[in-house]
Amino acid sequence: MSTAMITGPTAGIGLRFAHQLARRGHDLVLVARDRERLAEVADELRTAYAVDVEVLPADLADRAQLARVEERLADAAQPVDLLVNNAGFGLRGRFLDNDVEAEQAMLDVLVTAVMRLSHAALGAMSARGHGGLINVSSVAAYLPRGTYGAAKAWVTSFGEWAAAEHAGSGVRVTTLHPGFTRTEFHERMAVGRGSAPAFMWLDADDVVRRTLADFDRGRSRSVPGAQYRAVVALTRLVPARALQAAQSLGRR
Repeated sequence: MSTAMITGPTAGIGLRFAHQLARRGHDLVLVARDRERLAEVADELRTAYAVDVEVLPADLADRAQLARVEERLADAAQPVDLLVNNAGFGLRGRFLDNDVEAEQAMLDVLVTAVMRLSHAALGAMSARGHGGLINVSSVAAYLPRGTYGAAKAWVTSFGEWAAAEHAGSGVRVTTLHPGFTRTEFHERMAVGRGSAPAFMWLDADDVVRRTLADFDRGRSRSVPGAQYRAVVALTRLVPARALQAAQSLGRR
């Protein structure tokens, strides 16, 4: 039986990954800050799917706690066959309106943690000759929208390189690009459902189902939803300056 590690598995897309992977028969390693909620989710998954669930409480913005997760990924005696880098972090305000330490914490979670955990996972998986990595980026990676989009652009670029680098090695890398998805993520930033038309909102279960299907097919990129595949295609045609102007209209 294989083991999957998921960061940020207590809500939203991460929780749906946990359920769908457990349903497939994967044992799980769950990484999140909230110990109590982590334990509740672990008990729920054990009961529902009869799989082993290990909990690893950690704040990925804390380098010492992050190191414990890296060590777990590198443990040859307890191999992790699939890593889902899903832990999220978002700030609603403009860059200069946000505290710089909050910006740093977001960068630590969205970029530094993804880089270090991917390094640990890919090293162990390459040595074994098999494994998989799913990094959660965003459609925002293709849009000039502040430091969140910039961080997700890094995840996207890294994922494209890693998929090509490990092609044919037995290690698969897929980068997920969700758009607006009905989860707690936007609620925590006080962003209402009215911030986008109803047809732009995706269901988290559908997002994960599509992503796992793309991963199974060996695809390096997964963009759930025809509307978002159209958005990504459009960004390749529209000049960056025009995209920036369109983005700024929504903030006035």
